[in-house]
Amino acid sequence: MTDADDGAAAGGEQPPPQNDGRPGGRDEDGGKGGKDGKDGKADGKGTGGEPPEEKPRLDAPKGSPLGGAGEAGGARTAREARTNLHVEGDNQIYDGNTFYQTQVRVGAEDVFVDGPVPAEELEHLDRVYCRAPGYDAMKTRLERTHLLALCGEHGTGRASTGLALLHDIAAGVSRLDPSTTLGSVDKEKFEAGRGYLLELPAEDAGTAPGAPTGPDRNGGTERRPSELHLDRLSALLAGRGAYGVLIVGSGDFADRLVRGRYGALCVPPPAADVLERHVADLLADAPVPIRHLAHANAERADVKEALGLDELRPGEAARLATHLCAHAKGDADDARLLRECRWFAPRQAQEWFAGADRPGTLPEALPALRAAALRLSLAVFNGSADSLVTESGELLAWELAVTLDPQYAPGRPLFTAHTAARLAAARAVPGRGMEDLGDAAIPVRVARFQGRRLATAVLYEAWDGYHNVRGPLTRWLRSLCDDQRPQMWVRAAIAAGVLCSWDYLYGFSELLLPLARADSPVQQMAAATALAEASRDPQVRLAVRGLLRDWARGGDAAACETAAFAHGYGMVAGSVAGSLDELARIGCRDDGKPADAASYSVVRLLAGPEPEVVLRRLARWLNDRRQVRQNLALLVVLRALSTRTSHLWGLQDSPALEPYASWPLAAALVAAHPDRAPWLADLVRSALNTARAGAAAQEQTARWMRRAAEDPRQLDVLCAFLPRLVWDRRDRGRLLLLVARLERDSDEPLAPRAAARMRAVLEGEGRR
Repeated sequence: MTDADDGAAAGGEQPPPQNDGRPGGRDEDGGKGGKDGKDGKADGKGTGGEPPEEKPRLDAPKGSPLGGAGEAGGARTAREARTNLHVEGDNQIYDGNTFYQTQVRVGAEDVFVDGPVPAEELEHLDRVYCRAPGYDAMKTRLERTHLLALCGEHGTGRASTGLALLHDIAAGVSRLDPSTTLGSVDKEKFEAGRGYLLELPAEDAGTAPGAPTGPDRNGGTERRPSELHLDRLSALLAGRGAYGVLIVGSGDFADRLVRGRYGALCVPPPAADVLERHVADLLADAPVPIRHLAHANAERADVKEALGLDELRPGEAARLATHLCAHAKGDADDARLLRECRWFAPRQAQEWFAGADRPGTLPEALPALRAAALRLSLAVFNGSADSLVTESGELLAWELAVTLDPQYAPGRPLFTAHTAARLAAARAVPGRGMEDLGDAAIPVRVARFQGRRLATAVLYEAWDGYHNVRGPLTRWLRSLCDDQRPQMWVRAAIAAGVLCSWDYLYGFSELLLPLARADSPVQQMAAATALAEASRDPQVRLAVRGLLRDWARGGDAAACETAAFAHGYGMVAGSVAGSLDELARIGCRDDGKPADAASYSVVRLLAGPEPEVVLRRLARWLNDRRQVRQNLALLVVLRALSTRTSHLWGLQDSPALEPYASWPLAAALVAAHPDRAPWLADLVRSALNTARAGAAAQEQTARWMRRAAEDPRQLDVLCAFLPRLVWDRRDRGRLLLLVARLERDSDEPLAPRAAARMRAVLEGEGRR
């Protein structure tokens, strides 16, 4: 029988084992099959009065080959990671405009260049501006102090609010050049009664123009306005009856300003209000039905799905209004509208990363690098515990920093990076969630993007848009894949697989190969997970399949085990049957030495979406003449009896098993697929009746009985299943003795009521 013959079992041509014949692998008459697969009788007596040849016993598997890593919490982590990085419509190519923000410095001398805001722009502002929360209080504060610093993220309406405030109270409004040195501006520079708006570039929020505060590491001078310089500026403006508004991005400097006399946090107005004002302005001359159509399209489910953002910022709402109005007037069809909407998240990612390392030296660039690292960490760990997101972000920030300047060892800020400010800079919000630890679930504070398309957009922009970021990004992911916590390595491995699907040639050499060649089983499993994830792309799958075929047949034991782990997801070979073919080859080579890894992957396939394919194959293996093939099947049965269902997570969902996540897989399969109970019963009975596996099978059955005794639902399933294990008096007697032994256990006796019920169903089977 060849491995190719095994694959035929997936087609369903072989009927399930019936209860009117003896199952494969039974040793009651000295063994089933040819001489290669013949065991001695269970009582130790052979034929002809001679003792049988000693056969090695199969011990119960001691958990997963990973030593427990990746089990508790791995299922939830993998499910969330898949949801996070696989969003419908995100398989597009993120090409198009790249956004760069530049700041022009005009020499080292003092600069004061202002330009009046055109009247038509102020008139347009009057028509479309929605007052931000706290607008009246900010206006009163500006009238009193003559200076106000509006702090917030780009796109939150800071500049519009600043212009509106100045337009309300000043005789005219001018913009100042960003290079204006506030610390040396003279009173005569300001025009009486006029308002001045100065917008500081986001990347310079921590080093805004001002007076010297001390030397930097390169011998230059940092320019950060202090409260003293703002007091001076406020007095100068008041002396001329003028007003000034500073627009400041998020960061340490903005955080200090908000706590001082002049800073105010600019909270954006509701996006729906902004959208309504802009639609009304754009369609002021259009018929009423067209305006209604534009508003109706904004509420369409496919439009909201394409946007992928929980709450639009004012600038985004204004841009969406433009697309909605074009569609309502017939200038764009549905396809174009949705295509434009899908660009909102990538545009945000492009704005975040464009020039994030300017001026290119540390520590000046460090705040921007930390912000970029946090956004990338959120892209991988979106929805995870905030502590994991933050710590991973700091590790990535270190990698980015030493790549930019290898001679500088960056430290970490201690009391400046406040949680709320950090998350706001990454367009993220805190929340509450539960973390699965196996025996218990604990509450944790989580952090997530305000939009389900941001994670993929951020990861793609960094990976595809900036080649030099790939080095620190891959080193960071490899280090996370060596973390024993599944909440870390599972997320990192799935992200690595996504990156490899975007550029397999680079990802294989820099990500997959170092992990696969590592001595750590967790890193091997991470490499396998990444390979399986990358194989979602049909074009990449062919390359992955060829690679794993070479590893499975080569002499590198670590690579062979990695191949076995990868096939446990049932995706690399294109089908579960194809993966079982490869696992049979791997598990039976070298006298069955890789069987531990192979059996672990087979039982994971058994917990997947196609359990019937695996059950058919196990029946074939048990009837195979080769003992090494029988042993592989027996190991899978033992694992199915002992392993908790939630520990056998994959990269594909199995909704039927989710209600039974804490049960042993065998129990969960019987409960979720009652029609497959005869298959599983024949396999378990074969293990109980095989001399080399019988003791281990009894041990695992006893564990199932103990667990069921504490769970009424599981007890119902077990009591319905036990009669299927009885073929004759010997089967019934073995199980009754097992129940009696558990009931008499002095350390942990079986509950009398549960034992009585098990005994009743077994004795009832005997009476029938």
